[in-house]
Amino acid sequence: MGTLAARAAMASVGTALFLLLIKVYAALQTGSVAMLGSLADTGLDLFASLVTLYGVRLAAMPADRDHRFGHGKAEALAALFQVGLIVFSAAGIGWRAVSRLFQGEATAHAEQGIAVSLVAIAVTLALLLYQRRVISRTGSVAIEADHVHYQSDLLLNGSVIAALVLDQYVGLTGADPIFGIAIALWLAWGAWRASSRAVDQLMDREWPEEKRQHFLAVAARHPELRGIHDLRTRSSGSRDFVQFHIWVDPAMTVAEAHRVTEEVEAKLGREFPTCEILIHLDPEGQVDQPGNSLAETDESLFAKGTRR
Repeated sequence: MGTLAARAAMASVGTALFLLLIKVYAALQTGSVAMLGSLADTGLDLFASLVTLYGVRLAAMPADRDHRFGHGKAEALAALFQVGLIVFSAAGIGWRAVSRLFQGEATAHAEQGIAVSLVAIAVTLALLLYQRRVISRTGSVAIEADHVHYQSDLLLNGSVIAALVLDQYVGLTGADPIFGIAIALWLAWGAWRASSRAVDQLMDREWPEEKRQHFLAVAARHPELRGIHDLRTRSSGSRDFVQFHIWVDPAMTVAEAHRVTEEVEAKLGREFPTCEILIHLDPEGQVDQPGNSLAETDESLFAKGTRR
């Protein structure tokens, strides 16, 4: 499975290299700002793929003495590095587009730019089909993220064709720089979304409420569990980390309580296979930090009506 995912990653890098070369030629021939934006995006695709693959490879390394929680945040750091490059590229494209808009320059050799964009669309479609096959067989998160990114490239190449047609064949000389500005804004929006997710991981943001409630519903199925409180969740790369306290019958022996804990962990492990779970045992009714608003109680966390 790892070899198949690696082949898909190499296919992505090879595709980006090929598209980069033909778009350099098209940008030089046409002088199109939209094509320049597409070229910059492809360059970032190539670099981002290499950085992401390195980050994912580092994140997959097991925990060691210096990194007891693993290396998962390497993915978020790699993403933030990419965001900086994207913002810089978007600013350059936007400046060039605004300058072209005021100068009123027209594009040239639109047919070459259109041909290159059509080739780019065909090659990207072939890569997307291959990636879909690999994802269905391996479930690779890295390839899935790359797949989503290349889907957006189809729209980008289509906008380049529209800009060139409107500019040279319809006579709307402002179409190309306007599309260039739109591409710059699109890149900036993508950078914002990527940075938001990366920062959430670095800041240990809690899981979405729906995912938290699903986790609680699975844990609550154990018949000997009296309650859950002080649930804390976070994500690091492709792994999740959860810690919480459970209430059990105070009359239980240590061995019986340990058995309950292991059974709860086993159920949660089947439902959340990439999750590392830490459970603390409490006798029913025990609250370790009274008055602490973050030490949530049984009433606010335990999934009502799900125990069976």
